[in-house]
Amino acid sequence: MAMSFQFSKIQLVLFLALTFSFQVCLGEVDCENLPKNQCAFAISKDGKRCLIENYIAKDGKTEYQCRTSEVVVEGITDWIETDECVKACGADRNAVGISSDSLMESQFVSKLCSPYCYQNCPNIVDLYFNLAAGENVFLPQLCEDQRTNPRRAMVQLMSSGNADEAMAPSTGENMVGELAPAPAPMN
Repeated sequence: MAMSFQFSKIQLVLFLALTFSFQVCLGEVDCENLPKNQCAFAISKDGKRCLIENYIAKDGKTEYQCRTSEVVVEGITDWIETDECVKACGADRNAVGISSDSLMESQFVSKLCSPYCYQNCPNIVDLYFNLAAGENVFLPQLCEDQRTNPRRAMVQLMSSGNADEAMAPSTGENMVGELAPAPAPMN
């Protein structure tokens, strides 16, 4: 057991070192200047999420561009999510806009709630925590339900207001009465 803890610590240190190196090489993140393949799950120098938008070009073809959204992320700036996190969390870097629709897909929720994603990819988890909250779903409870009974988790999520266990209590407390904030971003 102690060996796996050390291995996880080493992985975390390497991940942070590589991420920091990548961010230093990149400089300040300006969403409008990011290529499409780095846009989704990036955070600008001002702490706003980048997102892909589509538009019809003069020639009638659909084109894509990276734009700065008005969604502010607390505590993270100049961030481009790693391909490892995007893959581990089951996210789609080509997704247009920001939507909670993927929370309705069992496979996506399974990857989002996986230990690697949930513990190592705070930017993506924070995004979906907030999207879930907008749908009156408490992501930590949804992830717990996904681990213990995936079918029940999806039924609760899709139900029309009867998903008491998947919904965040109105007091902002989790089911055992403790405050349950969104996962803290890694710095």
